[in-house]
Amino acid sequence: MTDLATAFFATHLPVLPVLLPLFTAVALLLMGDEGVRTGHAGPMLGRRRVLSMASALLGAVLSWRLMAEAATGTLVVYQMGNWSAPFGIVLVVDRLSAMMLALTWTIAVPVLGYASGGWDAHGRYFHALFQFQLMGLSGAFLTGDLFNLFVFFEILLIASYVLLIHGQGRERFRVGVHYVVLNLLASALFLIGLAIVYGVVGTLNMADVALRVGQLGPQEATLMTAAAFVLLVVFGLKAAIVPLYMWLPGTYAAACAPVAALFAIMTKVGVYSIIRVHAVIFGDAAGHAAYAAKGVLLPLGLTTTLLGVLGALAAHSLTRLVSYLTVASVGTILATVGLYTTASMSAALYYTVHSTLAVAALFLLVELVSSQRGDVGDRLQPATPVAQPVMLGLMTLLGAASVAGLPPLPGFLGKVMILQSAAATPMHAWVWATVLLAGFFTLIGVARAGSILFWSVLPDVQGATSSGSSWRLSAATLGLLALSLVLAAAASPFKRYTDAAAAQLTDQAAYARAIIGGADGPPPATTRPYRAGAGEVKLPGAKP
Repeated sequence: MTDLATAFFATHLPVLPVLLPLFTAVALLLMGDEGVRTGHAGPMLGRRRVLSMASALLGAVLSWRLMAEAATGTLVVYQMGNWSAPFGIVLVVDRLSAMMLALTWTIAVPVLGYASGGWDAHGRYFHALFQFQLMGLSGAFLTGDLFNLFVFFEILLIASYVLLIHGQGRERFRVGVHYVVLNLLASALFLIGLAIVYGVVGTLNMADVALRVGQLGPQEATLMTAAAFVLLVVFGLKAAIVPLYMWLPGTYAAACAPVAALFAIMTKVGVYSIIRVHAVIFGDAAGHAAYAAKGVLLPLGLTTTLLGVLGALAAHSLTRLVSYLTVASVGTILATVGLYTTASMSAALYYTVHSTLAVAALFLLVELVSSQRGDVGDRLQPATPVAQPVMLGLMTLLGAASVAGLPPLPGFLGKVMILQSAAATPMHAWVWATVLLAGFFTLIGVARAGSILFWSVLPDVQGATSSGSSWRLSAATLGLLALSLVLAAAASPFKRYTDAAAAQLTDQAAYARAIIGGADGPPPATTRPYRAGAGEVKLPGAKP
């Protein structure tokens, strides 16, 4: 029985990060929402918290297991229903998708712990919606098909619509309407882009599209280029790049702290999709459609970075400051991707992990600080002293130093990698100037905010106006901040991982052989590893 369970687990491991939150969400819905109206952690609410956290911990273990396997160079292809690609649905685990999956679940654990400190009792079915969000995120990172990327986009977006207004309030409903309308328009554009792709090449499997787009003539390649730009608009809206970023600051600022922290990974779904489509499918092997977005991706990224840090400088509240820093980080990542070199891609992946962890931690930290400032809240103006100045001050210093890129934290290391990768490119002067200027402005912005929070305080004539944060909230925030320290300490091995991930993305021949067999037909139907170029390929669940 043990051997059978081990074989089942090994065979179906790639699909478990998608199925686990789905089944957990269904179980949570069946449990009802008792205790929400009262706002107290009754027995049923306590059981929902335990089930949701157990699922998140198990998902984190599964994702790290997949990342460990991907680190060996093994590219795992899971064929749903044992139907071979491009006709069947496949999940693909390579270094990039495994890294993003592990990042998602690693953030989910402390964010869920924070939400269980009381936020989950402010609205109905929080834990079920949280699990559906994780399902959509996991599926988006694992799918090997463009249409199923759309499907998982919709799953995570539908969950995010409700999570955004969790806790209710006039401002959340107002920005929620804008958020829903914009994403519905983006979804319509997504379908139009997919229709053009399918009409030209007759497939939506990513590996198959990558093979066929390089064989197109000039006229068909023009249509594919048009589809590439339509998809760039869709993914650019999700990632919040210029000029499609205006929705993000208000939306993230209105969301409750744990939801905003989880949303930090949601912008990276757009970044991930741009990498998959524009750096891989429309890469150097795309023939007449090669590098379709090369002329615009770098300028858009640099402009997004500058406008993001300028927005942070002008912000009048902590949540808007962090929201604009989210925009700036996305711009930095996409500008680095837009250099279209293996070194720049590796630097972009490292910076992606750092910025996501830093932003998620800052959203939680902002609420810890603002909850102790009385009626002033998160507004950047003098207030009475916070109840925990030492702890919150040190946490704010660590978070601000990391996001500003001060040594020896991962923000500094990531920016050094970006500058080094840009040094040999024709646009190095623009990249260096923008990255350094953005870092300087970010430092000014966070220093200004810190001085207002902890130095420009009003006399507290009545004693402490608020109690300190609970251990659950503080531990969750400290956990995310500690992950930044871990990323800095493990910079060398993780950089080797991102180097290998970037190199694997350029090996389209191995990717195609793994999924559909390339020009030589499908790979052998075996559960043994199959050698394919830069890495190994394993097909779980294939027929002997």
